[in-house]
Amino acid sequence: MNTFVEMLSPGFLLREALIGSVLVGCLCPLMGVYFVLRRMIFLGVALPQVSAAGIALAFLVYRMLIGQHQHFVPSERWLAMLGSLSCTFVGLLVLAALARHRETVEARIGITYAIAAAATLLFLALDPAAEAHMVNLLKGDILATTGPSLTLMAGVFGAVALLLVVCRKEFLLVSFDRDLAVVFGKHAGLWDSLLYLMIGVTISLGVMTAGPMVTFGFLVIPPLTARIITRRMLTFSLTAAGLGAITAFAGFYCAYRFDLPLGPAEVALASLVLAIVAVTRGLLRVLGRWQAA
Repeated sequence: MNTFVEMLSPGFLLREALIGSVLVGCLCPLMGVYFVLRRMIFLGVALPQVSAAGIALAFLVYRMLIGQHQHFVPSERWLAMLGSLSCTFVGLLVLAALARHRETVEARIGITYAIAAAATLLFLALDPAAEAHMVNLLKGDILATTGPSLTLMAGVFGAVALLLVVCRKEFLLVSFDRDLAVVFGKHAGLWDSLLYLMIGVTISLGVMTAGPMVTFGFLVIPPLTARIITRRMLTFSLTAAGLGAITAFAGFYCAYRFDLPLGPAEVALASLVLAIVAVTRGLLRVLGRWQAA
C-alpha cells in the first residue's frame, strides 16, 4: 500500500515514466482496435520492428554523411524519431498499396517483419561505434522519460486521440467495408492515409518511449481482450483503452514493487488478463450449453 501511495504522490521520482507508460498503454490499444477490425493483427509486430530499423538506419546514414553523432543530446532523439517515422510511413505505404490482395496479407506482413529485423541487425553491425548505445534506444527506455519528452508525447497522443474521436465514423466505415464507403461518397484513400499517418506516429513514439515489445503488446493484447467482452464499437474502443491504461499502471507497480523489468512486466500482466478473460468466457459458454441441455 505504501508503494501505491508513493507512486501517486507528486514528488514520485519516476512520475514522468509512470505517466508516459499509462499514455502508451491507453493510446496504443485505441489504434490496435483498427488492426483487429482489419484482421491485420500481425501488422502490430511488423511495424514496431520497421520503426526500430528506421532508428538504426538514421544513425548509420548520419555517420556516413556527416560523422559520428553525439550521445545523450536532444538532437540524438530527434534523429532517431526522424528515422523511425520515415521507415514506418514507407512500410505502411507499401503494405497499404498491396492491401487489395487479401489472400497474401499475412505473408506480406511476415516478410516485412523478417526484412526489418534483419536490416536492424545489419545497420547496427555497420555502425559499431554506436552499437551499444543504439541498442538502448531500440529497446526503448521509458524510465528515462523526461518532462519535455512527456509533454511532446502527451500533445501528440492527445491530437491522435482527438482525431480518432472526431473521425470515428469514417475510420470505421473504411475499415469495415471500403467499397461501401466509396458508394457513400467517402474518399476511402484519404481516410486510409490519415489513419495510417496516425498509426505511424503512434508506433514511432511508442517505440522511442517504450520499445518495440511493449508497443506491440499494447497494440494487440488489450484490443483482443476487449473484443471478447464487448459487442458495440464504442465500448470496444473504450474498454481496450481502459484495459491498456490499467495494465500499464499495474505493470509499473509490479515492476517497481518487485524490482522487475518494466516492459516485460506490463506485457505479461496484459497477457494474463487476456488469458483470464478468455478462459472465463469459455467456461461460461460451456456452462450455458450444459444448462441448456
